[in-house]
Amino acid sequence: MLAAKNFFTQIKQQYDRGLPFVAYRKPVPENTVISGESGVIKALLQKDATLHVVKDFSEKGFVFSPFDQKGQTVLMPYSDTEILFSRLMGKTGDQGKGNKKEEEEIKTNSADREKHVTLVRKGVEAIRKGKLEKVVLSRNESVPISDNDPISIFQRLLELYRDAFCYIWYHPETGLWLGATPETLLHIRGCVLHTMALAGTRKFTGTTKVKWGEKEKQEQQVVTDSIVDSLRFRVKSLKISAAGTHRAGNLIHIKTDIQATLIPEYKTKNIAPLLHSLHPTPAVCGFPKEEAKRFIRENEGYDRSFYAGFLGELNVDITPGPVTDPHNRDSALYVNLRCMQIKGDSALLYIGGGITRDSVPESEWEETVHKSQTMKRVLR
Repeated sequence: MLAAKNFFTQIKQQYDRGLPFVAYRKPVPENTVISGESGVIKALLQKDATLHVVKDFSEKGFVFSPFDQKGQTVLMPYSDTEILFSRLMGKTGDQGKGNKKEEEEIKTNSADREKHVTLVRKGVEAIRKGKLEKVVLSRNESVPISDNDPISIFQRLLELYRDAFCYIWYHPETGLWLGATPETLLHIRGCVLHTMALAGTRKFTGTTKVKWGEKEKQEQQVVTDSIVDSLRFRVKSLKISAAGTHRAGNLIHIKTDIQATLIPEYKTKNIAPLLHSLHPTPAVCGFPKEEAKRFIRENEGYDRSFYAGFLGELNVDITPGPVTDPHNRDSALYVNLRCMQIKGDSALLYIGGGITRDSVPESEWEETVHKSQTMKRVLR
């Protein structure tokens, strides 16, 4: 395991050479002692600039997949990379504290505000007409940055967001992306699958003991029901937790944990059908899925690219042996939320929120502003 200084030096050298890499740390649960894989930062440094793409999700490596399932899922294969490990030492940031500048952000950029409020009004109108039950509407925002060293930005993400999946991804063909996402798409270890339904958003104000409103509860229940329905014919058993409040940085959400045992057919199948069924979930798209995607495509006015897609480890070997053995398969994929793309001296932030019939457009705008702080706090 490398010292942190050497670890970051090596990924900086990889970036300076224009070669693909990804570095990441899985979430460290609150109030846990860092041990084993917990808290370990891992990096894959690709040996050349080849663009590898997934064919059927039987591959082994790190994947970066767009929101639109018709797009290519990029693969950083284990067979073509140098793999580094380190551990971030030192303090972790206080995820809950805001500042005066953060509060003032709500009042800025009136043109963006009006555009998003109008978009949300259209979404609410479509839902009340019965065309949709829920739709997730997003925007992007360009923020100038003075410190455009992406490795330093990644280090600040790691320090501030201990309970998120933090990553930095670079490929000449896809660009430079960073994020700190709170949401797991799926984790399969052997034949056991874990996923979550995460919805409803409020700013963290020092406590997770809050009373959620009907709009927020309804939004979260739609996500839970849709995920359960997409899994029902692919699993032998399902275990669904009670909904609870989950803190993610400076925000809180309603979260339901879902565990399933996969059907025997997955002993020989890859997870492509499962991913196709799950992604995109109602937490990033809406419900019904196809109608929500159509509304997003026709009304958002920009390409989401890798925002609200997914990323993570695919078919990691638990022990030496064939990947076709499900007991030897470990895949951990995360939804690409709270993310940004660095372009020169600017960071392009992507933020959104779930819209239901009771959504208040002005409040939805403020929610996106609060969400944007996850990335803005690491920019200088």
